[in-house]
Amino acid sequence: MQETVWICAFLVLTGIVYVGYFVGYPDHVRALSNQREIKGPARVTESFPAGPAALSSVSIEFDKNGLLSVHPAFKLQSIQGSLGYDDIFANDTFQFDINAHDVMVFLHIQKTGGTLFGKHLVRDLDLQRPCSCQRRRKRCFCFRPNRNENWLFSRYSTGWKCGLHADWTELTGCVDMELNKIEGEGIKRRYFYITIIRDPVARYLSEFRHVQRGATWRGARHWCGGTQANIPQCYNGPSWQGVTLEQFMACPYNLGSNRQTRMLADLSIVGCYNSSLSSADRDRLMLASAKHNLQFMPFFMLTEYQKVGQYSFEETFGMRFAIAFEQHNATLSAATMAMLSTDQLDAVRRLNSLDLELYEFAKNLAFQRFKRLRDRDPYFVQRFQHLGELPSRQSATEFNWDSVIEDTTDNE
Repeated sequence: MQETVWICAFLVLTGIVYVGYFVGYPDHVRALSNQREIKGPARVTESFPAGPAALSSVSIEFDKNGLLSVHPAFKLQSIQGSLGYDDIFANDTFQFDINAHDVMVFLHIQKTGGTLFGKHLVRDLDLQRPCSCQRRRKRCFCFRPNRNENWLFSRYSTGWKCGLHADWTELTGCVDMELNKIEGEGIKRRYFYITIIRDPVARYLSEFRHVQRGATWRGARHWCGGTQANIPQCYNGPSWQGVTLEQFMACPYNLGSNRQTRMLADLSIVGCYNSSLSSADRDRLMLASAKHNLQFMPFFMLTEYQKVGQYSFEETFGMRFAIAFEQHNATLSAATMAMLSTDQLDAVRRLNSLDLELYEFAKNLAFQRFKRLRDRDPYFVQRFQHLGELPSRQSATEFNWDSVIEDTTDNE
């Protein structure tokens, strides 16, 4: 009995000391807690839906400076009015409503075949009110059936309102404001971002050939964080015409390297173009953001899989093209690639390592979505075999791959 009393007394004294420590000294406890919080890198994991291609999750470690707390990269649904893939496919009754306030925004990355796709959008869709295009202007009026409001925001419809080849960062902060200028404020629009991704090595070499012939894209603004970036040029004079591949690869300011990752990422999370982050941290954040944004998009297509892209677009948005997209892989960039040495090809791959990882992610995701659409379509075989065959349309844009993707005269 006496032994039991001593045990109880010991427990009471221990409890008093414990409570006194945590109640009487909260600042000390908070200090210990804060030390634990900043002692090591925080780990943030973003999971992507698994599919037949076994998509893996993307893990990013942020350092003790708390990078995650100062950027919205992983909350893209908060972008005003934007709807993503999950918003569409979670709703069986979803329909792109061209009669209401839905707007398709085409993010056009250089040398991906976006010029041709942009022309398909304004010329070859079977619409109640087709886009009205002027012969001598690179513009079309793509209005809704019942009023003169734009349902398409792209180079050939609205023009480069947000800058030449505006990227994700520029478009998401600009599109609504520009449409308000045209159509007036007070319209609550729903935005659907789309893009095209191309094999990074082929795209990079295509850009090299384009620049070698005199292209500059000097009209690009590179707007980020409320200011226009001042990026040093890689050349003296009006253009970089005649540049060699070695010179093209050697310039540290060449935005052609990992262009697709940069243009799809939210650059505000890495300090725009004047980042204090290390190169490794910047690359890791940019790649994760680009993957997230790409997954958020309700539609994107791969340059190398035209029919898959056409079918996926038509089934996603409930629209039909009056032409079948064709696959032409014999481009000038392919000829250039065949002439490269092993060392040159390895150097191109190193310079575009982020884009290579992004492309593999995009390829897996695109075919996962394609399979989902295919499996729910009882008429898939017939549909896929007869893409572009519409009895209501007889004329269509002639497909000339090289003249578009390797255009020697258009600096846009």
